[in-house]
Amino acid sequence: MDAKIVWLFIFVVLYWVYCIYWGIRGAMSAQTASDYFIAGRRLSLWVFVLAATATSFSGWTFMGHPGLLYRDGFQYAYASFYAITIPFTGVIFLKRQWMLGKRFGFVTPGEMLSHYFKSDLIRILVVLVALCFSVPYLGIQLRASGFLFNVLTDGALGINVGMWLLSAIVFIYVASGGLRAVAYVDTLQCILLALGIVVIGIISLNLVGGWTELNEGIANLAALDQKRTPDGYSHYIAIPGVIQFVSSGPAAVGGAWTGIMILSYMFALMGIQSSPAFSMWAFSNHDPKPFAPQQVWASSLGIGFILFFFTAMQGMGGHFLGADTAYLAAYPDAANNVLQAGLGGKDLMDSAGKQGMLVPQLIRVMQETAPWLVGLLSVCALAAMQSTGAAYMSTAGAMLTRDLLKHFIMPNVTHSQQKLFGRIGVGIIVLAALVVATTSTDALVLLGGLAVAFGFQMWPALLAVCYFPWLTRLGINIGLVVGLVVVVCTEQVGQNIGEIIGFTPWGRWPWTIHSAGWGIIFNLGIAIIISAMTQNKADNAHKMKYHNFLAEHAGLSAAKRGMLPVAWIITLVWFFFGIGPGAVIGNTIFGNPNDAATWLFGMPSIWAWQILWWVLGVGMMWFLAYKMEMSTLQESEIEVLHEDIGDTQESQA
Repeated sequence: MDAKIVWLFIFVVLYWVYCIYWGIRGAMSAQTASDYFIAGRRLSLWVFVLAATATSFSGWTFMGHPGLLYRDGFQYAYASFYAITIPFTGVIFLKRQWMLGKRFGFVTPGEMLSHYFKSDLIRILVVLVALCFSVPYLGIQLRASGFLFNVLTDGALGINVGMWLLSAIVFIYVASGGLRAVAYVDTLQCILLALGIVVIGIISLNLVGGWTELNEGIANLAALDQKRTPDGYSHYIAIPGVIQFVSSGPAAVGGAWTGIMILSYMFALMGIQSSPAFSMWAFSNHDPKPFAPQQVWASSLGIGFILFFFTAMQGMGGHFLGADTAYLAAYPDAANNVLQAGLGGKDLMDSAGKQGMLVPQLIRVMQETAPWLVGLLSVCALAAMQSTGAAYMSTAGAMLTRDLLKHFIMPNVTHSQQKLFGRIGVGIIVLAALVVATTSTDALVLLGGLAVAFGFQMWPALLAVCYFPWLTRLGINIGLVVGLVVVVCTEQVGQNIGEIIGFTPWGRWPWTIHSAGWGIIFNLGIAIIISAMTQNKADNAHKMKYHNFLAEHAGLSAAKRGMLPVAWIITLVWFFFGIGPGAVIGNTIFGNPNDAATWLFGMPSIWAWQILWWVLGVGMMWFLAYKMEMSTLQESEIEVLHEDIGDTQESQA
């Protein structure tokens, strides 16, 4: 048997043993519904730090991100700023949600929002968002795992067969152990995710020849590039302006990643930590101490460093290792042709998996010299792909049980029954994801485009419950529904529906604005307008019960209130220049993209600009999380009104 297959089997078995162990431990410790759904609100600091990081940065970070950087160059690499913008959402919302969950005994975000707004509709909408997020997002991760193992076993394990087999274990430990099992498995998955990206980046840089050779290759690639921005720069090392008023973002001249596109795409990825699943992560903590370290050090600093350096090495390095046949033909002496054998002599973009094939091929390079490393890196990729999916399986199952079954059908359901139905819910989610991933890969990709944009549409509702009592029930409900509809209309799914009915006035991402951006414009705008017209004294008095509590325990001290304007300025400046319209300055500020001799730091100006604003972004996150106390809590006792809302009358199993 092939040595790499043997090592692959060994590492997969060891990984599965660890997963099942925590599934059993979680099942044994889950005495109540709260234990099962939110780990009894007792997750420790480092478990949350690692688990939340693994959940935020999934297999897409491991497999998809380097491939898109290969395809679109450094204009796409601005997406690496999601190492900051994803936890930025956590800075805004997690501490306050934790406080409300602790005070009032909320287990799901549907419970929190429905009690706050006195609305069952918002509860249903939250479950809808959770399902629309979970099923396609999970399906993409599971199919990617099947694809990876198909490539690494040289086709011996079919994509669908591998996907179903690899999914079986994640279902077993999630369904049996609940969120506690997910959290403890995620701690290992976070380490494996980071380790894998770093090692593959080092392998890529070593095969290219080193740092100098990498940047020389980028200069050669830019000179060879036929796709140019309106300013005449290679699309690999420049963004194509602030905005382009085209009917479809992908039709933009010089690439879709304008400054506005980058900003609105970051909005979409901010939807990860505003998704219903992360509200439950907030509720699962014993205290808010893990929030700031996760947001600032683990995510912004740690993952950010990995993405801006090691992922860039993978994505750009692939061009110089044989994946780009045009580069290979033009610069045969400057390329190290190690990928062509695995690609069958084809260009990467002509292969079956296109840019998604890059990372599997970089792993395969080591099969002769270090087959054990192929096995280890394969499990790193598998762990990355399952880390996010496991959390969404667990939390979606909880919401199906608590927000639909318990609230509408069986209000007196016991703890044992809740755990049973939660496990059934996990099974339904996994089965739905696998069926879609097996029967319709096209639909999976299209639905996957909706997932994070849907999650971002939760922002107005969370802003209402955490900050702004004047946002009303009707405004939030209608705004959320309209926002979700607009997201669909400006994604590929909407274009396909439009073609069926003969109405397609625009394409995907019109005006180079991502669907999440279009959705929030309508969502928040309508929420504000309707709220202004539907103020109600009785409702406001009810909502102030929550806001008075937050003001007492989460409000800034008088000394810190004077820094609020500074916090606003720092945040707005960073968003404008780091990931917004001002990012266009980064094309040329550190050198002419068309003349490598002018590159101030020996690298393209756009890359140096990104590194600079990543460092500044880490500083911004530290200032908000620690200095402005948005993720830290003063030592004050929070009186618990309900251990778990609606559960106090039930017998414990």
